[in-house]
Amino acid sequence: MKRPPALVITGPGTNRDPDVAFALETAGADPTIRLASELAADPSPLHHAALVVVAGGFSYGDALGAGRLLALDLSVALGDPLRSAVDRGAPMIGICNGFQVLTRAGLLPGSLGHNAGGGFVCDWVRLDPVSGSRSVWTSGLDAEIHCPIAHGEGRFVHPDPDGLVANGQVALRYASRNPNGSVDDIAGVCDEGGLVLGLMPHPENHVLTRQHPVLDSEAARPHLGLAIFEAGVKHVVAA
Repeated sequence: MKRPPALVITGPGTNRDPDVAFALETAGADPTIRLASELAADPSPLHHAALVVVAGGFSYGDALGAGRLLALDLSVALGDPLRSAVDRGAPMIGICNGFQVLTRAGLLPGSLGHNAGGGFVCDWVRLDPVSGSRSVWTSGLDAEIHCPIAHGEGRFVHPDPDGLVANGQVALRYASRNPNGSVDDIAGVCDEGGLVLGLMPHPENHVLTRQHPVLDSEAARPHLGLAIFEAGVKHVVAA
């Protein structure tokens, strides 16, 4: 079966795009990495992508705040092509800085604020897939996902978290200690259609069992972040 084409959007300073590309390839997609500025000049790769990922990292060195300048690039230069990709059914995911970008671009609800503890957090967390979520990226997931976090602005803020739950837009919750003070322990949310997902943790950094810092291979296997990318690829292949 032909691998679906996946587009990884990156910006100056973003540092997780190779990890995302590896995760997508391992999940069965054919990834290509493009700078947002390249896509602004030629958005055609967005027209052909079956999946889209906005990668995490310190885009533009997080000048003026995490994800703000890359979000400006995307919303001004690529807002219409991004929305068109979602409208034609392409799943889209924003990870860490990418989550911040998608909320600022208006593609996801809520916003991300500074961690409640006031400092940068680098650790491993456990995530629970939320039953009843619309997200195609967590469809069929029932085991905890283990993956690292690395952020200073990861506190998810929304005025009506109960409304998000009722609408099936809460996709992931922290099963371990809430690392940033996110409302209702929310780690990942999706749009109303379930195609767009944003999360602060980095599932692309737990694609291989040997990446887990504590568990051996057999114990780590059910908790791979790879499952999120596999779910996205499965949705596209089945469509």
